[in-house]
Amino acid sequence: MKQSPSSKRGRSSRTVEALIELAEGISASGSRAEDIYWNKRLEDEINNVFSEFDETSLNAALDKLSERESRAHEELADAIEGCVEFERIYLSDNTYDSLLFTCPILAWSLSGLDNFKIKKEVLDQFSCLLRKFVFNDQAFISLTDYLFSPDQLPETFIETKLLKKEITESLLKKKHFSVLAKDLKQTTRFLADQRHILGVVAVPSGTHIFKWQNRFSEKKIIESAWKKEGGGLVGKIMPQCAKESMLPKAYYVGCREADRSSRGFSVKASVSYLDSSLSLTSDSLFVVIGGCYDRHLEEYRISFCDKKDLQVVHGIIWPLLGPEDEFSELVDTIEETLRKEGVLHIKTLSQRLPLEFCDKCETPLYPNSEGEMVHIESLDSDSMQPVHIH
Repeated sequence: MKQSPSSKRGRSSRTVEALIELAEGISASGSRAEDIYWNKRLEDEINNVFSEFDETSLNAALDKLSERESRAHEELADAIEGCVEFERIYLSDNTYDSLLFTCPILAWSLSGLDNFKIKKEVLDQFSCLLRKFVFNDQAFISLTDYLFSPDQLPETFIETKLLKKEITESLLKKKHFSVLAKDLKQTTRFLADQRHILGVVAVPSGTHIFKWQNRFSEKKIIESAWKKEGGGLVGKIMPQCAKESMLPKAYYVGCREADRSSRGFSVKASVSYLDSSLSLTSDSLFVVIGGCYDRHLEEYRISFCDKKDLQVVHGIIWPLLGPEDEFSELVDTIEETLRKEGVLHIKTLSQRLPLEFCDKCETPLYPNSEGEMVHIESLDSDSMQPVHIH
């Protein structure tokens, strides 16, 4: 018999309370034994929620814990992400630990970043490099044959879990996962952006997944080797792009680190772009930094101006991430990043700026030296639209 909507709401409410109580149990734990008990019960509850495709309960529990400013919020978020990324599977009659991961790439191109499909032979080479430099030598790996832009990545926990399941099914067949690009969102061609090769790695249960777990291998050495070797192969996938390959990691932490790194990368890309396309060298730029608010500080907008006439010719957005707010030392970080790229003339506005967009084209407006929000005035009819960091 079908359940009534009211009975479903009651069940959802009980699920939310159960998630909250279990997460608070972990946050109040005083021993390893308690940790194991609470984590097992919480993982079981989360997996039950996944089986019912109940995204609403997950988000409701997270929202309530966030309002309480409780450490339990982080415990619940970590547990949900762990249940999405990690799963024990059977492969060749043995038990394997499987993990959803991303290989993030930061890139920019004068012609704008396009979407990229990846040939099977390149995916095979990529898998070999991952086993050699990043993962356990015994790892089985299945990769997506498509470079995802940030706005094409799954938006919810359940969507991510389903994608992980599909890639895992390909891994069990010892194949790579073919993405139907027509089913993905259309993405805007930005000057600079992230791209992600997603995959699932499986290793014999109880063994290490990443090389830096084995005998405490130095992660910086592994990262340096990966950037050199992996970056060379990425060049075959993304020709005519300036790019930086980041160290592959578990999906959620890899995406967060890509978001963080892409902010500085966008500054570097913008300075290079203005030099190569408009002949505006770093010492001929005047940069304005302004904080844009809704109810709270939402983001910083950075305007690149020609020092001669202070005309805004380019702009980027530096979004706030995670716990960052107006009291974070982000302005210092932005200024330091600009100076590393040779920009010496910088003005940081003290006033609160509106979060404004152009009524006609819906692109962000950027502050001029007087703090007025203006449209970018292109000096070249073929120049790219402003960098927008996701």
